[in-house]
Amino acid sequence: MSWLHCFWGLGATAGPMIMAAFLSGNASWRDGYLAVAGIQFALVTLLVVSLPLWRRRVGNQGTGLDAEQSEAEPSLGNGGTYKPQHVKGVKYALASFLFYCGVEMTVGLWGSSYLVKERGLPAYEASQWVSIYFAGITIGRLITGFVTFKLSNPLLIRGGQITVLAGALLLLMPLPTGFALSGLLITGLGLAPIYPCMLHETPIRFGKAQAQRIMGYQMAVAYTGSTLMPPLLGMLAGFSTIGIFPLYIVVSAAAMLLFSERLNVFLNRRNERNGAIHQY
Repeated sequence: MSWLHCFWGLGATAGPMIMAAFLSGNASWRDGYLAVAGIQFALVTLLVVSLPLWRRRVGNQGTGLDAEQSEAEPSLGNGGTYKPQHVKGVKYALASFLFYCGVEMTVGLWGSSYLVKERGLPAYEASQWVSIYFAGITIGRLITGFVTFKLSNPLLIRGGQITVLAGALLLLMPLPTGFALSGLLITGLGLAPIYPCMLHETPIRFGKAQAQRIMGYQMAVAYTGSTLMPPLLGMLAGFSTIGIFPLYIVVSAAAMLLFSERLNVFLNRRNERNGAIHQY
């Protein structure tokens, strides 16, 4: 799971690097967007051409697994409808996903604006540092893939969240610009294990029978955070300045850690009642 999301990071890192290359060459930012658009159109073309392969894959899949899951799934009542509140503790997980993606996307979208407006960096250099932030996520997930053989998901999630908070505090403190840039990299490294490990932990937290449905809710809430939290910062900055960016990240990272730890407390109590060994 960590390696899968690591390759997402390669694309996320490449985007700001492409823009930095155009800006450093005195080209228009529109040229950078046109270059990325060309890559996206090429990707769409590749996906369209590969559609027959996907149909063949679906046709070869049997229904045995679906039948097994259907038999193993407990009845939820209400005509079989499913809502997150049917599984206790899931709301804490949803909140963790919301704040995680909110932090990740807000730093990616507003980090360069903060560096230019508040720290005085040139636009191309600020874009390069945002690329370094995404590179921190990418490299961190590559390393995390190996670390998961030794450390548990809960430990990696907690360690990542504390690291994110430390990086955000470096951004917040009135220190020289080098510390703020280090804070960006540390924040990226901290974010690296959280998302894939939270996804991978879903069946253990809530049971295999409901894991697929809960993952769907987690994805929906995660993208809600990505969609709403960056423009919320923009609105708040409109009433003040982009200087509130570090504080916004600190508060969001703290909220993510709080809800995650609340979930861990709930899961530990549940496991103690059930006599389970797994601890969070």
